[in-house]
Amino acid sequence: MFQSNKEYIDFLIQSGVHTFLKETPNNLLENKELKEKSVKKKDIKALEDIYEINELITLILNHKNILKKTAKKLVLYDGDLQSSLMIIGEAPGQEEDEQGIPFVGRAGQLLNKMLSAINLERKNVYITNVLPWRPPQNRTPTDQEILDFLPFLQKQIEIVKPKFIYLLGTTAAKAILSTPLSLGKLRGQWHEYKSININTPIKVLVSYHPAFLLRSPNYKKDAWSDLQMLEKKINEN
Repeated sequence: MFQSNKEYIDFLIQSGVHTFLKETPNNLLENKELKEKSVKKKDIKALEDIYEINELITLILNHKNILKKTAKKLVLYDGDLQSSLMIIGEAPGQEEDEQGIPFVGRAGQLLNKMLSAINLERKNVYITNVLPWRPPQNRTPTDQEILDFLPFLQKQIEIVKPKFIYLLGTTAAKAILSTPLSLGKLRGQWHEYKSININTPIKVLVSYHPAFLLRSPNYKKDAWSDLQMLEKKINEN
């Protein structure tokens, strides 16, 4: 009947048709979800604009990392945001991953005893890890993972502004001091952590991770010596 699409369209127009349906339906629900996601992303602040831990948590939760896929909960910190002492460990273990709190397993119980030995309570200390997500099978964090989460760890230091940092284990020492030196060579002396966003250098002391001490109790004597150094410095200030 009609020789061309144009003739057919002209016929429809003359017949009063003025609206044509698309071949695919409008997915209004999908468009709404995309819009909501866009709004949420706009609400997430850039790292340099963050000044509160809650804002940092939001950023980390939206940070793409393979560890997030295998971990159960984000494990960022526990304790006092106003503390003069920050303790940094390696990464969450199984119990930490389940509860979302650092140092709650056997190593955490030992840490509590260590703090008590120098008259400190856990609730008055800021406790965190280099990694906020548990590595599969509690394996040691890779160098790339340490680098990936280092900006978030540095931001925690900027927010809390501790006077002292107590590093537990090789991973924490590597991250904060940026050194290839062994734990044995780093122990027994005070170091400094400096940042362009911090006015005064922070005193840093390195010691053994409580998990290591549980496996190698013969090093507890050295760990006690480190704790006494920490206690003395805190009391001096």
